[in-house]
Amino acid sequence: MEYCAFLRGVNVKGTNMKMADVCRVFEDTGMDKVSSVLASGNIIFSSGDNTDNLKSILEKAMSSRFNYDASLFILSELQIAELIKNNPYEQSNDLHIYIFIGNRGVEEILLKEFQQSLKTELERGKIVKNAFYWQVPKGNTLDSTFGKVLGKKSLKDQFTSRNINTIEKILKKMS
Repeated sequence: MEYCAFLRGVNVKGTNMKMADVCRVFEDTGMDKVSSVLASGNIIFSSGDNTDNLKSILEKAMSSRFNYDASLFILSELQIAELIKNNPYEQSNDLHIYIFIGNRGVEEILLKEFQQSLKTELERGKIVKNAFYWQVPKGNTLDSTFGKVLGKKSLKDQFTSRNINTIEKILKKMS
């Protein structure tokens, strides 16, 4: 089965790694057809194993190789296609749309945090089929109240997010 591993915290805040080296770690753990999409920690690969085993194997290997507490989330090609299909927002040149990928139930935590945050006029947050989607005006991502909440230590290993454009590139490369 073909999967994408979404690594959390890659190439930010001092955790820098080359995607070729990350791909080598995946290959060394027995993954097939390994490739990366962009430099933000999106690794496409094939395996006959289940996602729970893959997560454990890959986090351990990444932590060992790069000397950091690796956290990643694994989705199948079908799950990624569903994320794109379920996007509740219309794409616009003035807005970013982020999809959050994480532990089961994290979407409820994110929605609660979003509802409690101050918002810009066009900022929206919504859960669709167990995934949290966030629309924010370009240029406001890191300055928004919700954007700052995303760095909370209590949420550290619960999720990662990707711009919908990145998710579309990943699916295109998988297809």
